Amino acid sequence: MMETERILLRPWMESDAEALFKYASDPEVGPRAGWPPHQSVEESLEIIRTVFNTEGMWAVIWKESGQPIGCVGYLPASASNLKIAEDQAEVGYWIARPFWGKGICTEALQLVIDYCFNEKGFTVLWGDYFPSNPASGRVMEKCGFVDTGKETLCPNLEVGSDRPVRVMQLCL
Repeated sequence: MMETERILLRPWMESDAEALFKYASDPEVGPRAGWPPHQSVEESLEIIRTVFNTEGMWAVIWKESGQPIGCVGYLPASASNLKIAEDQAEVGYWIARPFWGKGICTEALQLVIDYCFNEKGFTVLWGDYFPSNPASGRVMEKCGFVDTGKETLCPNLEVGSDRPVRVMQLCL
């Protein structure tokens, strides 16, 4: 478990399905991160059981309410959207709209960065974002990522696989 004053990162639980649906059904959230809005609590539960039930994927818990308000994590090279080396990882995150602009993603990403470098021994972290979502790029910049100047497509995205993403990099 990792935490700051405001948030805590913990594995997703099936009991989080309703809270996940509340925020993941927002049409402004998922497509910015490459996935379609959730259509039902059952779909959110299935996402928790499959996509979120992997090492390196955490629920972002707002301590004040004890509820999940987003997701943060890393993908190893084998699961990454980018072609990266085995000792590298790709980070990703999303946060519920009522919590946008409060620095929460930056806090959560910083915890994941520290974990990736100090616990997992990765040497380079990668991130990407749609240019139409510059706030996501700013989160990475605040955490020390630099723009590589490259754009690529991420064919495994459910939404936006045909739209280029900007590629960011953070070296140890």
